Amino acid sequence: MSNETRRGVLEMSAAMTISGTIGWFVVTSGVPVIDVVFWRCAIGALCLLIVCAVLGYLRPGIITGRQFAIAVAGGVAIVANWLLLFAAYPHASIAVATTVYNTQPFMLLGLGTLFFGEKITLARLGWLLLAFFGMIAIVQGKAQAPGEQGSYLTGILLALGAALFYALAVIAAKWLKGVPPHLIALIHVTTGTAMLAPFLGFDVMPSSSDVWPLLITLGIVHTGLMYVLLYGAIQRLPTHLTGALSFIYPIASILVDRIAFGHQLHPMQIAGAAVILFAAAGINLGWTVFRGGSAVAGTTAGSAKK
Repeated sequence: MSNETRRGVLEMSAAMTISGTIGWFVVTSGVPVIDVVFWRCAIGALCLLIVCAVLGYLRPGIITGRQFAIAVAGGVAIVANWLLLFAAYPHASIAVATTVYNTQPFMLLGLGTLFFGEKITLARLGWLLLAFFGMIAIVQGKAQAPGEQGSYLTGILLALGAALFYALAVIAAKWLKGVPPHLIALIHVTTGTAMLAPFLGFDVMPSSSDVWPLLITLGIVHTGLMYVLLYGAIQRLPTHLTGALSFIYPIASILVDRIAFGHQLHPMQIAGAAVILFAAAGINLGWTVFRGGSAVAGTTAGSAKK
């Protein structure tokens, strides 16, 4: 393994581990979701503004008007993705919401067919069907009182909505080839800041001394630093490694949810989560199932996130 690849692996692993702790910061802060996302965007924008200035990405002519408009639309999708995912945590737990959120590759599969005319192969259709069965297992696996079942299903739907909006943001990014990714991220969080500012309760700003460190960490570490690590890794790694390492994110989220909040998945939920993550790995890494039933890595790889 070359030094460049080794550095990319470390950056990607760090980025996905950081992403896996987002849920803890969001839930522990106790701040309304809109406020959390606003401060993540605002603080993250300051960090990314500095990064883009240092890298020379703020000079005129680096992005066209059309590209800027597409980046703004992608920013709206990213912010909607964060709002829905964070709102899903109290309903379905961080572990379940994050696992369901990792149906993103299948959302991308459908949108790629719709916008780019990409063909759905038999192998991809098989992984999609497998993920669907995993989703059924997760939905059926929560042993709750009847009155709570509606809340759990709400969490599942919110996480699915978050995955859809993330996929839309990725589709927008496909139309931004040549634009520095750090600049795209800056436009995203700046868009989010402007979009959410009218809804922020400035008259009831967080007053607890314990809350601001959490919000600042979300902005600096989970947005500014995480984007720098993520995009640095994507530039250095082959796509199959990027896709494989992206699964550190849901695994870290499940561990954080278990250790920090004591949430333990029921056996059916564990089975469903394993099936979804396996299917997502299959479509991300281009696995093809042969007659013998074994799966081998192909040439197609999906994108990583967050």
